[in-house]
Amino acid sequence: MRFDVITLFPELFGPHLISGITRRAYESGQVDVRLWALRDFADGHYRRVDDRPYGGGPGMVLLAEPLERALAAVYAGRESDSADAGVDVRPRAPVIHFTPTGQRIDQRLVREMAVGPGAVLLCGRYEGIDQRVLDRHVDLELSLGDFVLSGGELPALALLDAVARLQDGVLGDAQSHQQDSFSDGLLEGPHYSRPELLSTDDGPLSIPSVLLSGHHGRIARWRREQSLALTSSRRPDLIAAARAANRLSAEDERFLAARDVY
Repeated sequence: MRFDVITLFPELFGPHLISGITRRAYESGQVDVRLWALRDFADGHYRRVDDRPYGGGPGMVLLAEPLERALAAVYAGRESDSADAGVDVRPRAPVIHFTPTGQRIDQRLVREMAVGPGAVLLCGRYEGIDQRVLDRHVDLELSLGDFVLSGGELPALALLDAVARLQDGVLGDAQSHQQDSFSDGLLEGPHYSRPELLSTDDGPLSIPSVLLSGHHGRIARWRREQSLALTSSRRPDLIAAARAANRLSAEDERFLAARDVY
């Protein structure tokens, strides 16, 4: 899949795309990222890409014309590469704009994108982007959460990382992402590793004995209950959603009832 990133700061992407376990997705070509510097499509000596908003107000707005040229170049590049490869370019990859007013990114969306054609990622800055560009081109607006960032680059990096780690062969264990938080609608429970007894100033700390039992059924149930407990305390909305979708077993419901979670 291919991601085209339109940004004022392409240098923010280089080091982050080749580090960690997700580098396998980029090195193998499973995730192909192309960077498009917005100033390359601006006019004048100063390559200006922003101006004051009509109607007054604080801040600056990214101009429509450089963005229109950048998007036209991205579309032409994708069509040319697809034609050279003998691939039908339809359906067109979605154009995604990152904004605090967008839909919150979640694991369901990431899973859908991980098996799709990729996307054009439009990274805004300043007060925002000329609405005419958004109306003409953008298919989906996304947000990392209910807070404001300086631009769309960090959400774009987060989305790329989340999609890359779901590609075949990227994680050392193919089941790793299946146990991640949100994969089954719940938060992931705690993990423990060696040593069995951890020496601290407060005395030795052990791990839960069930993890040493070798009884896979009991371990699986303990992990499920830890996940339910954590989710019910931190994200009760996820418990309600799992219940509405019939993803909770009778045993799950008994455990939650014992904790007064309804």
